[in-house]
Amino acid sequence: MKVDVIVLGAGAAGLMCAATAGKRGRSVLVLDHANKPGKKILMSGGGRCNFTNMDVTPDNYLSDNAHFCKSALSRYTQWHFIELVTQHGIAYHDKGEGQLFCDNKASDILNCLLKECEAAGVTVQTHTEIERVEKNAQGFTVETKRGDYQCESVVVATGGLSIPTMGATGFGYTLAEQFGLKVKPRTASLVPFTLSGHWQDLTAPLSGVSLRACVSSDRKNFTDELLFTHRGLSGPVILQISNYWALGEKITIDFLPAENLTELMAGWRKNNGKQELKNLLATKIPKRFVQMWLDATHNARDPIKSKTIAEYTTADIERLTEYFHRWDVKPSGTEGYRTAEVTLGGIDTDEISSKTFEAKNIQGLYFIGEVLDVTGWLGGFNFQWAWASGWCAGEVA
Repeated sequence: MKVDVIVLGAGAAGLMCAATAGKRGRSVLVLDHANKPGKKILMSGGGRCNFTNMDVTPDNYLSDNAHFCKSALSRYTQWHFIELVTQHGIAYHDKGEGQLFCDNKASDILNCLLKECEAAGVTVQTHTEIERVEKNAQGFTVETKRGDYQCESVVVATGGLSIPTMGATGFGYTLAEQFGLKVKPRTASLVPFTLSGHWQDLTAPLSGVSLRACVSSDRKNFTDELLFTHRGLSGPVILQISNYWALGEKITIDFLPAENLTELMAGWRKNNGKQELKNLLATKIPKRFVQMWLDATHNARDPIKSKTIAEYTTADIERLTEYFHRWDVKPSGTEGYRTAEVTLGGIDTDEISSKTFEAKNIQGLYFIGEVLDVTGWLGGFNFQWAWASGWCAGEVA
C-alpha cells in the first residue's frame, strides 16, 4: 500500500497532523499499535480533557532551546483550537487560571479529531505494531506486523514514556537515533514526589488531606493545591514544580501562602488570646493537617502545641513560622513514568526545523508533540503543543 503521508501515533499530535495534511489533499494513513486511538486524551483531565489554556506563552514550556516552540505556538494558537472546538459544538468551561475543560467528556475532543480526519479522507488504523522504518529513493518503507507500507513522508507522533499502561513506548526516540538524530536525557515529569524516612513518617498519616500551598525549588515557585499521599506529595502544585526539580534537591513549602502567621497571631493575641492555636489555624487550613503539624513541632521540654495564643513567645512564633511558611523537604524521588503526565527531555530540537518539524538532515521525516524536547506546564499547555506542532507538520508533510 502506498500513500503520501504516514503518521506514526494516533494521539493528539498525530490526529491533528493527519487531519491537517488530509485537508490539503494528501493521502494519509495513521498507524498505532494500541487497540484504539487517543487513549491519553480519554484519560486526561480526570476524563474531561484540559485541552488548552487561555494564556499560552513560550514561557510555559521547558526546552534546552527556549526559542524552538515560539513559531508553532504563534502560528496555531489556543484561539484556533478553541474555534475548532466551538465548530464541533463542544461545551467547555474555564476551571481557573485559563484551564479549559470539556463540560461533558474527554471523548468529545477525540471525536472532534476523528471527525476531522474522516472529513479529510484520513485512514486511522490501530492494532498495528511498527517494526521498522527505512528510507528509500521514493520516500520511506514502514514495516509492520500487518504488512509493509510505502510513503513520501513519515511523521513521528509516538509520544513519550509517560503512562506505559496507555501504551507509551520509547519507539520515537529509537527511530530518531536510527536516523542519527541526537536525543536528550529523559525523565518523568508533571509527576508526584515520593518521600522516605522521617519525612514519610511525618506525612503518611495526612494521606488524603489537601490544601493550597506555595512550593519552591531552586529555579521556580508555584502556588496551587497540594495533596498528601501515602507515599509522598502530589496535587497540581507538586506536578508543576516537578518540571523544575532534580533528584537530590530540596523543595520549600509554604502552607499559608495567602497569610502571614506572625501577623495572624498578633491579631489573635488581641482578640482571641485564650483560644488554642489549633482551633484558630483550622479556620485557615484543614484541621487534620494543623493537628499533625503542631504535633510535629512539639517536644517535651517545650510543649508548643498546648499553649493558648497569649502564651506563645517570640521564639515560639519564629519556630511555628518555619514549620508553616518554610518547610524544607528533600523528596527521595518521584512516582516515575507510571503516573507522570509527560516526559521531560526528548529529541534535540537543534535537529528539527521549528517551522516545519522536518528533520534537518532527513527529507520527509518529521517529529511532533511530546517526543521532542519541549515540555509544557500543567494546565493544557502540552495539548496546545500537540495541536500546534501537529498542525505545522500537517501543513507541509
